[in-house]
Amino acid sequence: MKVPTQSYISGKWFDSELATTFPVINPASGDIIAEVADCGAKLTSFAIEGAADAFPAWKQKTAKERGEILLKIKEVLLKNADHVAEIMTKECGKPLKESRVEVAFSASFFDWFSAEGRRAYGETIPPTGPGKAMITIRKPVGVAAFITPWNFPLGMLARKVSASLAAGCTCVIKPAEDTPLTALAFAQICHDAGVPAGVVNVVPCSRKKVVDVGDMLCSHRKVACLSFTGSTAVGKSLYAKCSSTMKRVHMELGGNAPFIVFNDADIDLAVSGLIASKYRNSGQTCITANKILVQSQIYDKFMDKLLQAVTKLKVGPGLEPDTDVAAIINDAQIERIERIVTESIEQGATLLHGGVRVSTLGPRFFQPTILTNVKPNVAAYEEEIFGPVAAICKFESEDDAIKFANDTDKGLAAYAYTNNLRLSWKLADSLEFGMVGINEPIVSTCEAPFGGIKNSGFGKEGSKHGLDEYTYLKYVAYGNQIPS
Repeated sequence: MKVPTQSYISGKWFDSELATTFPVINPASGDIIAEVADCGAKLTSFAIEGAADAFPAWKQKTAKERGEILLKIKEVLLKNADHVAEIMTKECGKPLKESRVEVAFSASFFDWFSAEGRRAYGETIPPTGPGKAMITIRKPVGVAAFITPWNFPLGMLARKVSASLAAGCTCVIKPAEDTPLTALAFAQICHDAGVPAGVVNVVPCSRKKVVDVGDMLCSHRKVACLSFTGSTAVGKSLYAKCSSTMKRVHMELGGNAPFIVFNDADIDLAVSGLIASKYRNSGQTCITANKILVQSQIYDKFMDKLLQAVTKLKVGPGLEPDTDVAAIINDAQIERIERIVTESIEQGATLLHGGVRVSTLGPRFFQPTILTNVKPNVAAYEEEIFGPVAAICKFESEDDAIKFANDTDKGLAAYAYTNNLRLSWKLADSLEFGMVGINEPIVSTCEAPFGGIKNSGFGKEGSKHGLDEYTYLKYVAYGNQIPS
């Protein structure tokens, strides 16, 4: 399978308007791995028109017919799993073993929604009088625009595309500037799977043109909804821009996830859970543990075991099979991580491990880091670190932990470790987040609704609720239906 570098519109490959390109950089080596079409507003509008033209025929297919095409996408994706995983690792840096998991994760959504589309049920409403009937039916909204992130360049795309196609929508995808190749490889997979022309379109662009492309997606009257995964600041800007055309909007934004370990927890389980949550993808995930709170009676024992586990993590290029923590995506991100660590130490935190780049590997590798004695209002707790930095503090009472965990304007995910049934129910009820993992660090799966509250956004991806973002509820009232 060849890696495409052009935009994919209405089943064909196109250069950008002026045949300009932008480089895709391997974070581990700094090498340019491809030059990709740098599309602008004009080509984006062309893609939207193509999606709009394809919509009437696509929505008329039965849910079963659309589901069969989704299963074909899954089949072709898994057939090319190793190739896609390698592309992903080369452009976003994550360990190859994690990229392979992401491919399988992505395929699961096409499997799920291939069947879930056939369960987009309506309702019958008891009549209000003789000869009357009232029903509701679900209808696809139209063209969906997707702006996807660099940290999960296939997974976040798959969650959106699978649900929208199952619902009967067509789509235009604007992948992250750092990771367009995975999205373009996905376009090739859709093409090979027999997805009709115009149903899936991909428009890559550089940072210089991202505002123009984003503005077109937000303002074009033929785009019915926009789904964005990324930072809260950018999400708010897109939300405002969509208001002029009253688009339906779905936002999956930044997090500040607490990770609470109580005295009665299984310490080994909690340590392994924290490693999985905090250091996966080098800490560059929106649901990673950010505010780590450990109860006082087990604090010392937990810290000893955590330090042992962290020192065993291998830092290296993502393509090496034994790498646990790989390169950070770009220079701006690793400089941000350094700043947060430095400011946190200046504000009173203690550096227990790491805290610097691994210069022998290259400029974008950062040591797995542990900060202790972290207090409220310290940078590591106030900001989403988005790096391999565990910031930890000690707490005394469960109410103190819950209050501190909720003291954030974010509300994506939260985690807690306890073997106390009463406490686990209290946490599930009291933690003000869209998702809560109790003794479980990995909460995302196709069967469950993924999404946050507060400044972490709104709407759900996956589960039966995933179709809601791409359908509207139509009410039909029948009168004068008395048989003659």
